[in-house]
Amino acid sequence: MTQDPRHIRISEYNYPLPDERIAKFPLPVRDQSKLLVYRRGTVSEDTFTALPQYIAAGELMIFNNTKVIQARLHFRKETGALIEVFCLEPYEPADYAQNFQQTAHTAWLCMIGNLKKWKEGVLRREMNVKGQAVTLTAERGVCMGTSHRVDFRWDNPAVTFADILEVFGELPIPPYLNRATQESDKETYQTVYSKIKGSVAAPTAGLHFTPRVLDALKEKGVDLEELTLHVGAGTFRPVKSEEIEGHEMHTEYISVSRSTIEKLLAHGGQAIAVGTTSVRTLESLYHIGLTLLENPDATDEQLRVRQWQPYELTPERAATPSTEALKAVLRYMDGHGLETLHTATQIIIAPGYEYKVVKAMVTNFHQPQSTLLLLVSAFVHGDWQQIYDYALAHDFRFLSYGDSSLLFNE
Repeated sequence: MTQDPRHIRISEYNYPLPDERIAKFPLPVRDQSKLLVYRRGTVSEDTFTALPQYIAAGELMIFNNTKVIQARLHFRKETGALIEVFCLEPYEPADYAQNFQQTAHTAWLCMIGNLKKWKEGVLRREMNVKGQAVTLTAERGVCMGTSHRVDFRWDNPAVTFADILEVFGELPIPPYLNRATQESDKETYQTVYSKIKGSVAAPTAGLHFTPRVLDALKEKGVDLEELTLHVGAGTFRPVKSEEIEGHEMHTEYISVSRSTIEKLLAHGGQAIAVGTTSVRTLESLYHIGLTLLENPDATDEQLRVRQWQPYELTPERAATPSTEALKAVLRYMDGHGLETLHTATQIIIAPGYEYKVVKAMVTNFHQPQSTLLLLVSAFVHGDWQQIYDYALAHDFRFLSYGDSSLLFNE
């Protein structure tokens, strides 16, 4: 039975992480990273290329195919002040794909660096896009929490906003790397299977996969499926409250196709998730299914998974098998003629959470006192310290460009 974790003290999820243990750059060959394997309370290690040896034939692995966008835009005012505009999520149009295809104007919710120097006025920048001169302007709109609406306009209808970001933008590598983005990051900070543009941070567990590892999994008879969760900057937001009740989780946008849900059902409603973003999406699907079992005519807004929703279930509802919840999602998609379910999740997974869909996960090593460490602890039944003590003692590299782990929930 899922228990409410609101009074968990984040200070209990701390560990010493010296700066030299944070991987500032990836290894030259992705799949040569170290792999920690945790199963039935014991820890061992291997190299990531050996991952297929630990996955049984007939299992289902699910990957997040989101692609990191070059979301940081820099403008210099006439006064010389440098303003950074960090695109977080599309506002008008709100759909990612539609927004990227705009040819004159879009609006985004953005974080603004050096905000005090941009009280008013239009920022302007000129560049060449596809061999043509383009002038891009940015106008600051209303404040929404910690972000602002920013309207972008440009003067060439042959150029899309996706083109604008490719030329004007900079890839937003994690702030804790404490270095500038380099040309090499454009390749190394994307998974080899990234497809759908929209993230401002990489789903980093996927960075270890190479075509040869993926091929070895297929040859073994492992089913590979994809979904999309666009990773927001909130993934780096530290928990500042003493108890996690005071932390507001960021909202992230997810897309799951009918074929992925059908594949999940064919595998008994369970899967191995690559990365915490896939974990959050798969577990959110279960709770969307519960909403639809109670209310088959739920609105788009009602389908969004709220932060504490999993902890507010009756014991009877919490006992619903994952297959029943997933069938309810399929029925909803049938009824609305949907090939892909587009929705959002604010789910927080913390000790006390009962996993329903994810049976194993591939994940990197996360920051102290982070919500991702809470997610891992919930998965390994509180045994996260053994895992992290081992990684620290055996020279594992930490965070986005660091080494990996394969955790089993058994």
